[in-house]
Amino acid sequence: MHIALIEPKIPPNTGNIARLCLATDSPLHLIEPLGFSLEDKEVRRAGLDYWDKVDLWVHPNWFRFRDAISRDRCLYFSSNAERDYREAKFAPNSVLVFGSEVDGLPAKILEKHPERCFRIPMPGQVRSLNLANAVSVALYEGLRQLGLHQGEVPALDGEGPVPAPVAAPKRRGRRRPPRGKKKAS
Repeated sequence: MHIALIEPKIPPNTGNIARLCLATDSPLHLIEPLGFSLEDKEVRRAGLDYWDKVDLWVHPNWFRFRDAISRDRCLYFSSNAERDYREAKFAPNSVLVFGSEVDGLPAKILEKHPERCFRIPMPGQVRSLNLANAVSVALYEGLRQLGLHQGEVPALDGEGPVPAPVAAPKRRGRRRPPRGKKKAS
């Protein structure tokens, strides 16, 4: 799946989302204008040393992004949408689109594609989630729907899921007492 951010403004959010994209092998699309430079220290710090490994696409504006990505692949996320994000039908090539931290998803998208717009329920007393948190929730729901929570990688050719590589077994050993505390005798 792909993640697209429309005009993100807060460098640490974008850095954290870039790290999430690398962890899930998801390309990241940034739609300009950005509220920062990708060279900003905050973005680099939030993404640590991962930026050079992120599959990053920078689009000069919404129209160029829209020309590059088929609308059929897009799922839009906004606190102003009506449908629950768990109703979204995720596909391996879905593009999860989020608005900026300040302006949110443009109203025009909500009006034009209400059937493809989703929200994350928030029963508490907040207007919206932090952008990086919202991206995490939606992306991991998509991965869950695609079977990645079971250690499978979806096949793009329709042949069904492919088993993921098996991780090395965890080391077993004695648990050490925390530093500075002596073991009881």
